[in-house]
Amino acid sequence: MMSLLNAAKPFINEFKGIRISTRPDCIDKNVLEILRAYGVTSIELGAQAMDNSVLELNKRGHTAEDVYFASALIREFEFSLGLQMMTGLYGSSEQQDIYTARCFVAIKPDTVRIYPTVIMKGTDLAAYFLSGEYQPRSLEQNVSLCSRLILLFEQAGIAVIRLGLHYSDSLKENSLGGNYHPAFKELCENEIFFDSFMEKSKHFDTKHLNVFINEKSLSKFVGQKKSNLKKLEGLGYDLRIHFDNTLNKYGLEVSKCD
Repeated sequence: MMSLLNAAKPFINEFKGIRISTRPDCIDKNVLEILRAYGVTSIELGAQAMDNSVLELNKRGHTAEDVYFASALIREFEFSLGLQMMTGLYGSSEQQDIYTARCFVAIKPDTVRIYPTVIMKGTDLAAYFLSGEYQPRSLEQNVSLCSRLILLFEQAGIAVIRLGLHYSDSLKENSLGGNYHPAFKELCENEIFFDSFMEKSKHFDTKHLNVFINEKSLSKFVGQKKSNLKKLEGLGYDLRIHFDNTLNKYGLEVSKCD
C-alpha cells in the first residue's frame, strides 16, 4: 500500500484525488488516516454479498458486519464511499442478491459497481461448475436481475458506475459458463426501456403510439443492433419517437398517436 501511495505522491496536485478499492476487513482508523494524508478521496469496498452464508460459501473471509463497520468508518473520515456487489455467487439466489442491494441502499454509498459472477478456469468455482454442483445464471437471467438493480439504485440516488467486467481476451478465453457479455450494461439498459414501454403501452387500445424519451437515451431505447425496435415491430407496434429532455435517462412516456 505504501509503495503505491508513495509512487503517486509526487503527482497528487495534478489530480482531484485518488480512488482505491479494498476488502471491508482491511479498514481501520490507522489505515484511513494514512490514506487521507496521501490524498485518497474515494474508497470502494469489495462487499460482494450481504448474506453471511453466501460470503462463507464463497470463502470471502469477511462478514456483512465488516461491511457495515468499514462503511461507517469511511463515512466518519469523510471519504467518498463505493460498494461493489457480485450477483449469482455460489449459493446465492436472486432474492439474496436483491437483499444485498437493499442493504447497500440502507448504507447509502455514493457509488455502486455490480458484477455478475463469471467462472474462471482453475478456480474452486470452476470445479463446482464442472461437477454440476454450481449452475451459473444465464446471460438473460443476469440481464433481467441487473436491470432491476439499476433502477433500485437510481431511485435511491446512488450512481451505478460499473456493470459487468471490463473485456479482455484473457477473460474471454479463460471463462466458463457462456454468460459473459462485453456490453452487459447496454443490454440491461435496453431491457429497462423495453420493460418500461411494455408496461405503459398496455393501457392503450392501439399499437400506434408516441414514445417520449430523453434524446441521450435514444440508443438505449432502440436497443443493441436495434433489438428493441425489431421486437416491438414484431409485436405489431407502430411507433413515433419524440425527445423530451425533461425526462431522466431512464424516463419514458407513451401516448396515443393523433
